Amino acid sequence: MIKLFAGIAAAVIFCAVIITGIGAYLAPDGLSHCGNQPSAQADCSKVDAIVAISGGDTSARTAQAIELYQNGWADLLIFSGAAADKSGPSNAEAMKQQAVAAGIPSVNILLDETSENTSENAANATNLFTKHDIHSVILVTSAYHQRRAGLEFGQRAGMSIKIVNHPVTTDKQWSAWWWTTPTGWFLAISELVKIAAFYIGGSR
Repeated sequence: MIKLFAGIAAAVIFCAVIITGIGAYLAPDGLSHCGNQPSAQADCSKVDAIVAISGGDTSARTAQAIELYQNGWADLLIFSGAAADKSGPSNAEAMKQQAVAAGIPSVNILLDETSENTSENAANATNLFTKHDIHSVILVTSAYHQRRAGLEFGQRAGMSIKIVNHPVTTDKQWSAWWWTTPTGWFLAISELVKIAAFYIGGSR
């Protein structure tokens, strides 16, 4: 009986470590040691722009970018994403409308309205970085998507652009309890597969 309980306890601990590890790996956060506003603390300084990419819970990603802007992390917002419904406005335009409704001047918002996947988000945003002399950004997306997005942006932008990851930790698709739902496991496994594909040079 003691051996049985010990085996169960070991299995539970092993599963907890795996689940915690997956969650932490998928959601790197370069601002985790910073306060709500920029400071002189290492890697907590103001950046040139905040980039939010659409997909998943786009509204939550936009809200996170808006909050960062309002807290003084940058004076420029970049929204990236093509239209989910081709008969309507682009995702980027819808994100802009959400930001303007929150009081952000439209002149402080740049759009990429053609990207349909993460690789295109990175490529098109990098073109905007070059055009507008942007050298440092905070990248915002959902927690499960943050690692892969950061890799894509890092590859496209190269060493000339500082990419700071900052995920939306909780949205309609993801939370600390992601492992309790089939959707959570689907998203986690899908992202791990896509990250593996990224490293071996496969499709994004």
